[in-house]
Amino acid sequence: MIARAVGAVLAIVTLAGARPAELDSQYVLKRYSEAVQALTVPKVAVYAYTVSQVGPSNIEQYHRIYRSGVSVRDETLAVDGIALHRKIVKFSHREDPYTVVRFSPRADTYEMLFLGTVKDAHHIDYVYEATPLSRPSGAWVDRITIDGMRFLPRVVHFHSNGLGVHGTGQIEFSGFGKYWMPIAAQAMASIKGKPARERIVWSDYRFPENLPPSTFLQPAPLPHATLPP
Repeated sequence: MIARAVGAVLAIVTLAGARPAELDSQYVLKRYSEAVQALTVPKVAVYAYTVSQVGPSNIEQYHRIYRSGVSVRDETLAVDGIALHRKIVKFSHREDPYTVVRFSPRADTYEMLFLGTVKDAHHIDYVYEATPLSRPSGAWVDRITIDGMRFLPRVVHFHSNGLGVHGTGQIEFSGFGKYWMPIAAQAMASIKGKPARERIVWSDYRFPENLPPSTFLQPAPLPHATLPP
């Protein structure tokens, strides 16, 4: 009985320390392509983010975003670490620039070269070098880490190049229920020869079925006070 118990313990320890099975790199790319095509983007989302910029302009802000399709309510709640007594609210209509689809290189536009694997908690992620098939302009991806469980981009490293601006950066994604959302991004750039850095951290994701229409309505201006005759 003692020997059997010892054997069972050793088996559990061996399994716990075993390295997860590594998948074929081409199979991972196939699953990646399927996962990106099947990806569901939330139509309605509420979340917070902090943005820090150092360079030509220094910024430290905390925001809360309400998004329904392209309708956006952006509330600035704190500046330079100090909570605002009266939040600053802006309304706009725009696509989300940080969706995972925008940062996912496709087989028809990139060549992917397997570089190796990295351990991620209890599974393996897969790292690839990404090379654009045509001369890139604006921004392009040069490396991607694919999550070994959901086969979606975990980390995407990119370059940017514009008029007087050259930089590199990376953005990280993670799962929130059925959605795959950004959690952190950082970039370093040279703007007209001067260094600049930016970091964004997303948090507090919620995905309600809908938001009240009043969420995206500009408040009515207060009436002007008039003196009696």
